Amino acid sequence: MVRRALGNHHVGPDTLLVTSDLETSDPVTSGLETSGPAKQTGTVADETEHGAELTGLVRGARYVLFDFDGPICRLFAGRPAAGIAREQVAWLDAQGLGDALTPEERTDADPHSALRSLGLQRPSSDLVVEMEKRLTEQELQAVPTAWPTPYADPLIRTWSAVGARLAITTNNSPEVARRYLEGRGLSVCFEPHIYGRTQDLKRLKPDPYCLNRALNAMGAAPAATLMIGDTPTDLRAAEAAGVAFLGYARNENKKRLLREAGASQVVESLQGLLRILLDRS
Repeated sequence: MVRRALGNHHVGPDTLLVTSDLETSDPVTSGLETSGPAKQTGTVADETEHGAELTGLVRGARYVLFDFDGPICRLFAGRPAAGIAREQVAWLDAQGLGDALTPEERTDADPHSALRSLGLQRPSSDLVVEMEKRLTEQELQAVPTAWPTPYADPLIRTWSAVGARLAITTNNSPEVARRYLEGRGLSVCFEPHIYGRTQDLKRLKPDPYCLNRALNAMGAAPAATLMIGDTPTDLRAAEAAGVAFLGYARNENKKRLLREAGASQVVESLQGLLRILLDRS
């Protein structure tokens, strides 16, 4: 295993890059169990109610589709997404279009909520194009302060090293995902399969458009594909595309929302997935 830190982020088990020279006896590997912000002391089975099923999902995945903001990083770690969502609503109010949003959409902390709603009501309008552009600019500004999800870097490296093909399927701008991955030295694990938001906002998840683009481009069989996401819209998109789904929940609220949406497999740390891959290698 090769260890090196990347970018301007902290050094810890979540920032280690794993090459194909995998050795589970390596001290770096053993350190995954005892150090870092996502410290875990249990077994893989402790991560979910169905440890054997989780192991089967991970080891059986020949293709893995990652949502970006959540499973790979906290894009808005330096500036909460809820604040950007409020700015979008305020901007719509200033355009005299605040009434286009429902009360729920006006208070939703997801920056995509208002954009999705307006895109459905006024597809391809200049207003929607401008709103999408503004969000992309906000996302690009967030890249330098994005915080890596614990264990995401080594998980991505390891999954790629053992032969899985990886893709990004996100509602964020694909350029944003690309820049973040380049900064972390992870582009080689995904390129050219980075599929994100277009100006056709009807195609945002839960529409499976970006997932289907990835499947078609990689020649992937849905039955051999796993998606990792952190929202009910990710789950719905995976269901529509016919691929297995694994939920990632960094807090109890996200876990509750995924469970209520019907996700049968939800993990609170990516460490267990990395263990499964290292054990088989």
